[in-house]
Amino acid sequence: MAAREPVIITDKDQMRTWSRSMRSQGKTIGLVPTMGYLHQGHISLIKEAHKRSQLVVLSIYVNPGQFSPSEDLSTYPSDFNGDIQKIMAVPGGVDVVFRPQNLYDYGNNCRYRDYEEEREARRQKVVSCVEERALGHETWVRVEKLEKGMCGKSRPVFFRGVATIVTKLFNIVEPDVAVFGKKDYQQWRIIRRMVRDLDFSMEVIGSEIVRDTDGLALSSRNVHLSPDDREKITFES
Repeated sequence: MAAREPVIITDKDQMRTWSRSMRSQGKTIGLVPTMGYLHQGHISLIKEAHKRSQLVVLSIYVNPGQFSPSEDLSTYPSDFNGDIQKIMAVPGGVDVVFRPQNLYDYGNNCRYRDYEEEREARRQKVVSCVEERALGHETWVRVEKLEKGMCGKSRPVFFRGVATIVTKLFNIVEPDVAVFGKKDYQQWRIIRRMVRDLDFSMEVIGSEIVRDTDGLALSSRNVHLSPDDREKITFES
């Protein structure tokens, strides 16, 4: 069977229109949210989505809202062409790759000069890259208890950024099912609780961890690890 190339959509209105057109035909949609630089863990999410839905949308978006200015947003690994080839190698592939450029850009409603004073004040606090850039985005989704502790202690903006961007993706794609990896267990629990508490009409699936041959859980950021780093992490775990 020839590899099937996915439709690539970058505009959120076009993405929503596609989803609504498919749903009007009685199709069910599965969403696999990612930040790209795909590995076998992501491939397992695509396969799980195929089990749960008739159509699959994979999003690729490195979300500035979950990074603080001191974190690795600018160095997060990226290989879009490689990602497409990996997707096409999966039986069934995906139907759409949703690759928006900036989900915090509101066009004429956002004037940078209006936020200069606010931007300077926020530099004195713990903020995300969205606030640091003074994009004018003000609304955040928080799962207040579950975001505390564990990863939330060292990354205070992370989980509100994740919950917010996932909410935006859910509102744009309007999936019946969304698949997340349990490697990010706290994140998965937060998304499940958010969906329950905000009455999203969809199901959140947790897919099991996929590990490398040395036992390290697959992650896009592993490309930055040295052999010594990998050995230390696998030994400590």
